[in-house]
Amino acid sequence: MFIKNTKSTIKLQIVHYLCDVMRRVWYIARLMGLIALLYAGVAIPLHAQSQRVQQLRERLHQNERIHRNDSLLTERYHRSRIDTMYITRPPTKWTVTGRINVSGAKLEMEGKQMGTPFKSEMKADYKSTLSVAVNYLGVTVSMALNPAKLLGKYKDFELNLNSYSNRWGFDFIYQNARNFTGWHQAQGAPRMELPPGAMTLKSLNLNAYYAFNYRRYSYPAAFTQSYIQRRSAGSFLLAASGQGQKTETHANYQSLLKVTNIGIGAGYGYNWVPFRDWLFHISALPTFIIYSHASLTVNDERIPLNYHFPEVIITGRGAIIRQIGNKFVGITMVYNFTNIGDKDLLTIQNTKWRTRLLMGFRF
Repeated sequence: MFIKNTKSTIKLQIVHYLCDVMRRVWYIARLMGLIALLYAGVAIPLHAQSQRVQQLRERLHQNERIHRNDSLLTERYHRSRIDTMYITRPPTKWTVTGRINVSGAKLEMEGKQMGTPFKSEMKADYKSTLSVAVNYLGVTVSMALNPAKLLGKYKDFELNLNSYSNRWGFDFIYQNARNFTGWHQAQGAPRMELPPGAMTLKSLNLNAYYAFNYRRYSYPAAFTQSYIQRRSAGSFLLAASGQGQKTETHANYQSLLKVTNIGIGAGYGYNWVPFRDWLFHISALPTFIIYSHASLTVNDERIPLNYHFPEVIITGRGAIIRQIGNKFVGITMVYNFTNIGDKDLLTIQNTKWRTRLLMGFRF
């Protein structure tokens, strides 16, 4: 009987112990749950808030950096060494310009083949493009679109790069054209019409200038509108030109022409301001060729192309600009002409031009 009571007591104690352990585990679980709720309600929002604060600091730092860079660009933009009685910077930072561009090219050759005088002329189809330029503190990004090329009616390629500042500037023109049409005539023979695609022209033209009176005379006022010409002024200009060209003709005869020229010279440019908010620009940059290498082969016959003074590359520019408050309209033109060779043997004249209608505004 005593043994039975003892066993019952031990079982009862074990049950009480297990119940006590379960109560403690349940208490600890509730405590952990409370801590988890507190962490979810306080710690996680604090962490998220800390992330938001860090992101805000990064944005502020980025804005400060952008503002600092913008300030440096603005300072550089207005720090130009100019006479503000003659030229000034626009009061705004942004300039947006819409353009309609039309360009063309012509190649003329005249000489003798096996003692017989001949003459030929080839013209490229006019090329028209639409472009938009966005200028911010003197830095310009532009995009051009050729509607005829999108419709598959124009397959030629042309690249124009230019940079104009008050002191110096350049034009870079690359052309790969197959849309030439024209004629060829030898003395005593009927005139022969050359169909489209008979001639392929690849050319590279580069011309550059340096303006002595850059503090009062501004090329950009006429061509990029990043300056405004307030009074009439002109400047003598130093000039350099380079040209590379390869022309192939496939018709009743086969010909291959290769030309490389480098020239230096001087010219003059003038910005005329007859009335307030009007600008008329004209400039001419003739350069004399100091290095020339040319070769012409017609039907396996090589025609000599010896240097004959004077051989020239002439770059002419013109512009009319009208300011209307923060808006402007105008027209500009760039003309390149090259003349090389001797009429008693062979002379080659190459013409490339571009006209641009523009309209824009500043803000």
